[in-house]
Amino acid sequence: MKTTILRQLIVLPLLVALMATLYACGSANGRAAAPAHFTTTYTLRQGASVDITPAAVAGSNASIGAAAPVLRLDRVNDSRCRAGAVCVWAGYISFSFALSHPDGTSSNFVLSESMPNGTATVTQHGLTFTLAGFEPQQVPAKNEAPPDYRVSLKVSNINSP
Repeated sequence: MKTTILRQLIVLPLLVALMATLYACGSANGRAAAPAHFTTTYTLRQGASVDITPAAVAGSNASIGAAAPVLRLDRVNDSRCRAGAVCVWAGYISFSFALSHPDGTSSNFVLSESMPNGTATVTQHGLTFTLAGFEPQQVPAKNEAPPDYRVSLKVSNINSP
């Protein structure tokens, strides 16, 4: 009788501890890890696109082969007064982007430092996009073809919820 009680006092707590450990391991694997913070700068030409790979890794629990959002520079709108031209207003330059997500959703946004009511920063789907600059900065001459702009964009998830 003493042996049975002694076994129950030792085996039962060990069994409970083992089950609790297994439960904790199973529930930890099922939870999504908090996304790692990142900030990356991309440079795009009109019509070019880039995979935002840090977002794929951060949003997918770091799984291999995760699909990344794709950012595309759709259009550069340069209405600035051309060098050598006579204009009634200075104009502005803006950049139109499309953001496509792996789930098939997409959104568009425009960034500009000089456009009326424009903004140089926007947040879309937990990612913050900030206009970091563009080249060439100089306004083309009156009869010159539009330049091949290169737009730098800082992408981060630091301010995302």
